[in-house]
Amino acid sequence: MASTACFLHHHTLSTPSRSSSSLTSSQRHVSNIKPTQLVCRAQKQAVQEDDGSVVSRRLALTVLIGAAAVGSKVSPADAAYGEAANVFGKPKSDTDFLPYNGDGFKLSIPSKWNPSKEVEFPGQVLRYEDNFDSNSNVSVMVTPTDKKSITEYGSPEQFLAKVDYLLGKQAFFGKTASEGGFDNDAVATANILEATSQAVGGKDYYYLTVLTRTADGDEGGKHQLITATVKDGKLYICKAQAGDKRWFKGARKFVESTASSFSVA
Repeated sequence: MASTACFLHHHTLSTPSRSSSSLTSSQRHVSNIKPTQLVCRAQKQAVQEDDGSVVSRRLALTVLIGAAAVGSKVSPADAAYGEAANVFGKPKSDTDFLPYNGDGFKLSIPSKWNPSKEVEFPGQVLRYEDNFDSNSNVSVMVTPTDKKSITEYGSPEQFLAKVDYLLGKQAFFGKTASEGGFDNDAVATANILEATSQAVGGKDYYYLTVLTRTADGDEGGKHQLITATVKDGKLYICKAQAGDKRWFKGARKFVESTASSFSVA
């Protein structure tokens, strides 16, 4: 059966200032300990301000507590009022992803994705997919190349044109009218949403975000994120994807994080 490539369309608390009134009419004793153990004592008599106004005992205690908090060294767990205090003293680990170290590359894979034996592309050395939806998956391909850098393939868009098999092929070939956003006689299309390049660790990387659609697709299209680089005579490509519906229901986080985590070792 003949095959045709997809069409690419470039479419600390602050220290309170000392009052002019030193409040010397009350004798106060503050223990230099943590706020949770703070002990304040005040005489029962009212405190006289310079202007003759009377400061209540409650206000005097409030001033004492504020001064003690400034003077005490507060640990992060004690100071986390209104926040989730770190009771055990260690940051929580991110259990959404698991590190994967391959032959010459590494990336983070969603912890709820499982290994898949399906082989889609030449040079494929890894494939993981979502337990509940195989359209959400990640693949890594490693193939020989005579290029010294990914930039020798041209621009990111030119590079994608050379590896457009990553986006899939249309299975139907026949006469169709131009409708539904497709060209004449075409039932598949690919739109480049973003194409960038960046140097990381002395290596140039290409990052592409592509939205592909097929006439018979049930996901409204697929978001495909491609990361590519060249090292030691090998072309490394990581492709992570999710269907459009799941993309907006939480899959975006996993696909984007997986694609951006890919790097050559």
